[in-house]
Amino acid sequence: MTPIPPAQLTTALDWRYATKKFDPAKKIPADVWAALEHSLVVAPSSFDLQPWKFIVITDPAVRAKLVPVSWGQTQVVDAAHHVVFAVRKGVDVAFVDKFLARQVEVRGGSLEALAGYRGMMTGFVEKITAAGGIDDWATRQIYIALGQFMTAAALLGVDACPMEGIDPAAYDDILGLKGTEFATVVACSVGYRAADDKYATAAKVRFPVADVLSHV
Repeated sequence: MTPIPPAQLTTALDWRYATKKFDPAKKIPADVWAALEHSLVVAPSSFDLQPWKFIVITDPAVRAKLVPVSWGQTQVVDAAHHVVFAVRKGVDVAFVDKFLARQVEVRGGSLEALAGYRGMMTGFVEKITAAGGIDDWATRQIYIALGQFMTAAALLGVDACPMEGIDPAAYDDILGLKGTEFATVVACSVGYRAADDKYATAAKVRFPVADVLSHV
């Protein structure tokens, strides 16, 4: 892999913003979208356990139903794609074993050789479950994937708008997640900004570097 120049990264990050108005006529090319989906599939998570599901909403009728439960934000229907980030609830020892079986399938080796690693993971899962924090831990992993997805989009020149301004329970009802092991956490619309979105050229409002970054 050839690293991109630092200026290319900073330019992409400065260019991106939470897009308020998408151009409904502009679609994301298939190869670009495939790369963005890949960024989700390979997103990092604690222990690599991947306690999530990413749901790409392609049905226009379903997307229309999501607008009222997304604080009326029309990005849901105007953007080329709308992605729902759902957390896997109740991660347990059985899920750890499922992941380890997949690791052996992909990398080879044996489950016996992974016994020590398994013990570390199951010990963590059991401890945090007993403290009532397993779903909170899993939910935090979702934001790692969201961050990678948005950065990948910026590098590919694709606009994005992350949305916590949604009704997760209503999303679950509409998407058929209610009663399953998954629950909506956040969503993200992606596509291309409308030419008249005034926020596209607005200066970023950030605290001074010294207020948010230090070296020790």
